[in-house]
Amino acid sequence: MTFVVIYDANVLYPSTLRDVLIRLAQTGLVQAKWTETILDETFRSLHAKRPDLDETRLQRTRNLMNLAVRDAVVTGYEPLIGSLHLPDLDDRHVLAAAIRARAQIIVTFNLSDFPTEVLADWDVEAKHPDDFLVDQFHLDAISVHKAIQAVADSWQKPPGTVNDVLDRLDRAGLPQTAAVLRR
Repeated sequence: MTFVVIYDANVLYPSTLRDVLIRLAQTGLVQAKWTETILDETFRSLHAKRPDLDETRLQRTRNLMNLAVRDAVVTGYEPLIGSLHLPDLDDRHVLAAAIRARAQIIVTFNLSDFPTEVLADWDVEAKHPDDFLVDQFHLDAISVHKAIQAVADSWQKPPGTVNDVLDRLDRAGLPQTAAVLRR
């Protein structure tokens, strides 16, 4: 049975990582979840860092994400936010969505924002995307390889290879994943 994961905005920001995480969900290995608030944060950050990106294309990407992963958008989590305590109050919505979705894992680069002792009360664990992808590889190497290959195959201009995808993941802060998949 697949388990439920919440993707935090910071793991949806890097395009290659976002694509890998979405394609991993499409394999059925995990049931990926996010909220419209998480997507707002992702695309607001993208636009701020890359004002040259066309707003229409960013909206198209957002729409495609919601179409690509069935039932990904979590709703009804808002009443939980006020009762949660995290170091960064702005991250409470992520934990609230995880609780509402009955997620086992929050995939995030910001592990310090999601203390183990707080998440344990809700049977949720925060994982760095590098550790998360390595764990998925050990659970089902074929599905992870399929997700990486699908990303490479989607690159047209210029065409991509699996090594290109792994190079980008390595540069995005996922050296373990890149190393494991290169073996």
